[in-house]
Amino acid sequence: MQITPGKYLADIQYPADLKKVSESDLHLVCQDLRQYIIDTVSVFGGHFGASLGVVELTVALHYVLDTPNDQLIWDVGHQAYGHKILTGRRDNFHTNRVYGGLSGFPKRKESEYDAFGVGHSSTSISAGLGMAVASQLNGEKEKQIVAVIGDGAMTGGMAFEAMNHAGDSAANMIIILNDNCMSIDPNVGALKDYLTDITTSHTYNKFKDEIWNVLGKFSKFGINAQEIASKIEGGLKASLLKHSNLFESLNLRYFGPVDGHDVHHLVKVLEDLKHIPGPKILHCVTTKGKGYALAEKDQTLWHAPGKFDKITGEIHKKVFEKPQPPKYQDVFGHTLLELAKENQAIVGVTPAMPSGSSMNIMMKEMPDRAFDVGIAEQHAVTFSAGLATMGKVPFCNIYSTFMQRGYDQVVHDVCLQNLQVVFCLDRAGFAGADGPTHHGAYDIAYMRCIPNMIVSAPMNEEELRNLMFTAQAENHGPFTIRYPRGEGVMPNWKTDLQKIEVGTGRKIKDGNEVAIVSLGHIGNLALKAANQLAEEGVSAAVYDARFVKPLDTKLFHHIFQNFDNIITVEDGCVMGGFGSAVLEFAADNGYYSKVKRLGIPDEVIEHGEQSELYRDCGYDVQGISKAVYALLETVKA
Repeated sequence: MQITPGKYLADIQYPADLKKVSESDLHLVCQDLRQYIIDTVSVFGGHFGASLGVVELTVALHYVLDTPNDQLIWDVGHQAYGHKILTGRRDNFHTNRVYGGLSGFPKRKESEYDAFGVGHSSTSISAGLGMAVASQLNGEKEKQIVAVIGDGAMTGGMAFEAMNHAGDSAANMIIILNDNCMSIDPNVGALKDYLTDITTSHTYNKFKDEIWNVLGKFSKFGINAQEIASKIEGGLKASLLKHSNLFESLNLRYFGPVDGHDVHHLVKVLEDLKHIPGPKILHCVTTKGKGYALAEKDQTLWHAPGKFDKITGEIHKKVFEKPQPPKYQDVFGHTLLELAKENQAIVGVTPAMPSGSSMNIMMKEMPDRAFDVGIAEQHAVTFSAGLATMGKVPFCNIYSTFMQRGYDQVVHDVCLQNLQVVFCLDRAGFAGADGPTHHGAYDIAYMRCIPNMIVSAPMNEEELRNLMFTAQAENHGPFTIRYPRGEGVMPNWKTDLQKIEVGTGRKIKDGNEVAIVSLGHIGNLALKAANQLAEEGVSAAVYDARFVKPLDTKLFHHIFQNFDNIITVEDGCVMGGFGSAVLEFAADNGYYSKVKRLGIPDEVIEHGEQSELYRDCGYDVQGISKAVYALLETVKA
């Protein structure tokens, strides 16, 4: 199904086409672009509210800048749908986030207009500053570097590190703060309150209006422009003595706040800022979901609602004849609250993902014991460590891919001090349509190499509940529980909580020709493969390791003593992962069984449905069965 663009958008394939439009008609382009995003996402799904909120800013930027010569960075990347549509990808935009189609985020190898890959957040200012300094060294004085940072990304510590550096440089770059008070959930913390104060200060805004009236006349000043700019800057700083400005204190020239939905004013402002040298920040106030009333009203729900009826707003949900298993993250959320009611020491911590991780369940009932710290994984980990030193048991829930940003803190602040912090790594393994920036491929490898760390993975919802119960029942030190995105396998999941002995696995199915040893949810596919093989006359035993660290040495001695052919299966990287741990055990104990490792190969895996990616990497049901036959054929040969 191809979406038909409106009258003005129909003639625009690239920014060069946009520049042919009269400036007075840009608001009509914005109407078409916003409607095109609504029409497409309602039918094909994807992120929604964030890109609607920056439609006017997107049009203004591509109208004023000379992209791709000028570098435009979007942070976070799900704001960039309008950008993709205006840069040669409109007719393929319906393939967004679909296997083999466009990425849901800017991606350098996808388009020359995507200056930097931005699947995570808070990186744009650092990258932009690097580009600006390089342009300066290359003598490219007219090149514009623009970093659009919003949807909560300014709460990340890396953004402040970059601004601190930028303020000490003469690099020519524009930082645009898209201030919509939201990430996926409402923004939190002092920065949100500070920005609200700026946007509502009558004294500041009056002075700001006077500044803009003068800036709008810059072109008339000729050779005196620098002198005028200097006077304006001095006046601005004097005014800010009464209304202290965080950004000016970092030596960044601050402009705004401006209406981020007035495309005509934005064009004028950006034209002026192009001629002001050095690092500067433009504060734009926008509404997430702008132009679609339901998305404006419930911005969290409409961040990425899936497919929906654009007229009624009804979000389409699959209808099943039988009860379906809950999502792992919902089991986590309900179980955490259940445990917290019994154990007063338990607290919850999440870096800006309370609804995605289902931490919001505890936050609603126990707001004083559940904390959203903003997009700040490093802080989340060390904050949890601090809580642990005072006898609390923090459940620190971070998506596997985002935990990579807090790794130093995991090592130094938690593991070296052997503190009881429970890391619940959501979205472990393939994340699906979000693609390589969001796949949780590496956590098994990077967690199991740290002293004192326990690393586990549940095969189903019951095991997740029991592992959570085990982690808080006594102080085992740092404890990782990883689980995938999406549904489990147990419609009736709320079982009685039971303690699991740390470092113990279990046999799931008897067999005598080959042993399939799995870690985590992927074991359900291993069991299906073994049952399929049994129908074909092949006897395969199935074991659920449950822990990759410590390994169940008793169980693995049994496996290696009884099987010459072993297959390991994991939803993680094969380099240094669970299979590698099994090979290490074999080498250390003198076993020489043939071991075939299945998992994520040592390459970047693109986006797609989890089942499609399992198939491509060879560890879906058919892939596991194929590996068994190949291993047995090798033995016969």
